[in-house]
Amino acid sequence: MINKGQKRQIVLDTETTGLEPEKGHRIIEIGCVELLDRQLTGNSFHKYVNPQRKIEEDSVIITGITNEFLRDKPIFSDILTEFLDYISGAEIIAHNANFDVGFINHEMRLASKKAKTLDYYVTVFDTLALARKKFPGQRNTLDAICKRYKIDLSMRKLHGHGALLDAQLLAEAYLLMTGGQCNLFTNLEHAGNEIQSESDNAIQPHNFNKATTCVTYAKEDEINAHNALLEKIKKSSGKCLWKHEEK
Repeated sequence: MINKGQKRQIVLDTETTGLEPEKGHRIIEIGCVELLDRQLTGNSFHKYVNPQRKIEEDSVIITGITNEFLRDKPIFSDILTEFLDYISGAEIIAHNANFDVGFINHEMRLASKKAKTLDYYVTVFDTLALARKKFPGQRNTLDAICKRYKIDLSMRKLHGHGALLDAQLLAEAYLLMTGGQCNLFTNLEHAGNEIQSESDNAIQPHNFNKATTCVTYAKEDEINAHNALLEKIKKSSGKCLWKHEEK
């Protein structure tokens, strides 16, 4: 449930049969992850789509998605209502947003001649434009940005491009590019279990008295993870108030 005043953002990516909707190319996969007040919620949207046309060979190589795999998947008009319900009222975050928005608008027009464009339902933020402003003259593909911020790309190397995976990577990159605040627990249920298990070993309040001070020291892996996060914050904003700087 979204509380009043919470900012809802949807990080979105698509995979397509080719590069130009004007030449009849279609969406074959759409993936989204949700941010509430810059925290990943675990509420995602992911669909494979039957494009009703042949996928170009280059797209098959990049995505690993084939026409055979999509043969029994829904067409875009079948998922449109569910998709609009999921994104409505949010800010869409996409890398090279014109590409994704152009394809979605094309699919919406094919689904209905009376269809509105995407900007009727959402606002759009383009992380490519942001990256070009922050890193002028440099490569600003999603891969390049992830490497710049030391975001783990091992799943992408193993499985190739995928809309949901790329949306997850872009969410982390966006958070780092816009101030370094990033949710440490992407799996909220797992995080709750971790917190509970740690508290089981903690000294309970009734054990404290005026003559007792209890100090719990961080473990080595926790210190390393903390320092890595501070380095990311420093790299994204140029400074970090929590990190000691050499004079």
